[in-house]
This record gives sequence, structure tokens and C-alpha cells, in this order.
Amino acid sequence: MRVLILGASGMVGGEVLRACLASENIEHITAIVRRPLDSAHAKLSQPIHSDFQNFSALDLSGFDACLYCIGAYTGTLGAAEYERVICGIPAALAPELRRQSPNIVLCHLSGAGADSTEQSTTAFARLFGKTENYLKSLHFARLHIFRPGYIYPVHARKEPHAAYTLMRWLYKPFLSHMKNSATTSTQLARAMLGVALAAGGKEIYENIDIEKYVG
Repeated sequence: MRVLILGASGMVGGEVLRACLASENIEHITAIVRRPLDSAHAKLSQPIHSDFQNFSALDLSGFDACLYCIGAYTGTLGAAEYERVICGIPAALAPELRRQSPNIVLCHLSGAGADSTEQSTTAFARLFGKTENYLKSLHFARLHIFRPGYIYPVHARKEPHAAYTLMRWLYKPFLSHMKNSATTSTQLARAMLGVALAAGGKEIYENIDIEKYVG
């Protein structure tokens, strides 16, 4: 397979990239990035692209799957910028993917509590619901939406703010037993890649589905 990754510099995207590099089923990986990644590999290409609101100039043809992992932490961006990331980037990318690689499988990272009615007073739920609805309207050959709860970062990182530091401390003694509410970055990456490689699957993968997934 030829795989496209968005968000490879992030926590989940980085795990997805590592899983793809290790997989014998992946022939080539293209990670669209704003700046080069630390990773270098014979089957990895890294086209530099600065405008994530416009992908029309990129060659997105010939891909079998796209693993979309771009996100933003609640409370780290202003309202307009947060909406641009959650809704604007997928809205710019998805039509080009659908046009240039009509048979592509799209695995999209959303979040637990996404509101398909788009009526929630919580921006997180409302905007993820809006994006999910838009992606569904494009009628991809296969669309898989992943809704994890708290994602435990297996590889150490600088936490975005104090709430995430607290969640990291609480994960092993408490949250790791809550299959409806939390998963690990490696388990999520494994599920996303496994579903992309499979012949079928569910449209929506809630946190408990991610936790139960066995590739």
C-alpha cells in the first residue's frame, strides 16, 4: 500500500508513522509536513507544504489510504484558530483526496463526544461533529472515524498544559481500566493502521472499539 499521513509530527501521527515504517504491508509513506521530520527512511517522503488551507497544488494521486492525525488540544488555541484546525484543514484536504485518489481509504482522527447534530455548546464536540458530517457527505470508498477519549502518550513529551499532566499521572492507576474513556497512543495508531489495511470495518470507532481492536 501507498499511505499518506497528515500530522506525523504529533503524538498520534508520530506513532502512526512508526507503525507504518515497521509494516511490511506498506510500500511507501508520504508525510505532508511544514518542516522536515527527524525521521528518515527509504520508504518515507516528506513534501514540505506551508498552506494547510489549500492542497490543490499537491499530487495526491495513487494513494491507497490516508491516516489523518492533525488535531489541537482544547484550551491551547483561540476559538477561530481552533475551528480552522478542526474543520478548516479537513475541509481543504478531503475534496482533493477524493478527486485525485477516488478509491482511497480515509482514517480520520476525531474525538470522543463528537456531536453529529452540531448543536453542542462545547466547541470540541460541535466542531468534530461538523467535520465528521462533512467527510461523510463526500462518500469516500471507505471512511473510518476514530473517537478516542484521553490518549496516554506512550513516549514521553512536554504536556500542553497542567490538565494533561494530571491525566498522565492518573492513567496507570485509574484511567487504564476505563475502556470507554482512555487508550494509549500506540493502541490508537495500531487500530488506525489495522483498519486501513483491512478489507472493511466500522465507520465509527469509539474508544472502547479502539481498545478492543486486534489487528
